[in-house]
Amino acid sequence: MDGYMEFLNDIFRYGYLSNALVACILSGITCGVVGTYVVCRRMVFLAGGITHASFGGLGLACYLGVNPIGGALLFAVLSALGIEWAGSRGRIREDSAIGIIWSVGMAVGALFMSFRSGYTSGDLASYLFGSIITVTQDDVIALAGLTVVVLVGTLIWLRTVMYVAFDRDFACSRGIPTSVIAYLMAVLVAMTIVLSIRIMGIVLLISLITMPVVIVNTLSKNYRVVVSVAPLVAVIANVVGLGASYYWEVPPGAAIIFVLTVALIVVKLLSLRSSKMKSLHENHS
Repeated sequence: MDGYMEFLNDIFRYGYLSNALVACILSGITCGVVGTYVVCRRMVFLAGGITHASFGGLGLACYLGVNPIGGALLFAVLSALGIEWAGSRGRIREDSAIGIIWSVGMAVGALFMSFRSGYTSGDLASYLFGSIITVTQDDVIALAGLTVVVLVGTLIWLRTVMYVAFDRDFACSRGIPTSVIAYLMAVLVAMTIVLSIRIMGIVLLISLITMPVVIVNTLSKNYRVVVSVAPLVAVIANVVGLGASYYWEVPPGAAIIFVLTVALIVVKLLSLRSSKMKSLHENHS
């Protein structure tokens, strides 16, 4: 408890820590909302491919001495659009395209990172597992802008996106431009992934997109409920994990995933207990 009080006090003393806290809240909101679409459309593997492909942009940008997040964003968006295009045109199986982009992106990133002068393994670890000291004011501003876009888009096009996520054929029959929405959502997924890298890291980020949704989906199958509650779960896990990361000096991504894992286990156990109690009640009746 004393450790968390110290953490709360230090938030107001150190700019990097307040940046990390705000970024945790914003990334939790965006990952919770976008993650609902990703899980419902069963494109978790695609999101993982985009995540790891972005490392190629990070490595190349670091080598060229430009903004690494900008490089990662470019690679992620191009990868997302390429995978979506390849899958829709049938030019190559989607899982094959994802696997290729996944491995090539990581290889390109590692190669250019090693070429950079003054390269150390710590540079690589901060991007792979997250680091609260790397979160900047620009990252917070970019995340804030993305969060506004995601929330406004959810309020306006929730039903449309829900149709596309669950049944594209039905959405087409309703006159919904499914291809346009699929491409736009792919770009949105890519942006959400890249702008959350500072907190979670590339290796662990996919869990923040999927686990809060799975936790809520265990308790409710309603899309509107999941898309409303999953961001709250992600935000709580991010903030608790950030505090644990600061107190125990461990990567924030690992601490956040640990919090989410404990929450998932608890929810699953409660769900099983509830099912057994319901079954016993029905048998006695």
